[in-house]
Amino acid sequence: MTTVAEAQDAPSINHGAAFKMGNNILDKWGCSAAQKQAILGIPKSSFHRYQKDASTVSLSSDQLERLSYLANIHQALRMVFSNPDNVYGFMAMVNHNPYFNGRTPLSIISTGNFGALYEVFKRIDSMRSGQW
Repeated sequence: MTTVAEAQDAPSINHGAAFKMGNNILDKWGCSAAQKQAILGIPKSSFHRYQKDASTVSLSSDQLERLSYLANIHQALRMVFSNPDNVYGFMAMVNHNPYFNGRTPLSIISTGNFGALYEVFKRIDSMRSGQW
């Protein structure tokens, strides 16, 4: 349980900026609006309102955590690959490593399942240390 003092010390998060960051990453990965909504856990009406006016963005802790995973996946890909085609294209590439089994990372996280987002992050992050 968070105390009042801990809550006051927590950094303030700009929800509009967080949404824009996630939306931009997903754009670069080639996601459709429906995929973005599923990955971010944002209903269609809210998603379109947020795109029109970032000042209206109000995200839940689940949605913020999803955005954090996207940012971390993006960062891991930037550390592993120097070629922008790989940095932004990897998520749409068919992958035959265990867990992916011929699926693309994007198809897995597009289910909207939070656990899938975590599992994809874990595997991509492991590429940084050559564990793949």
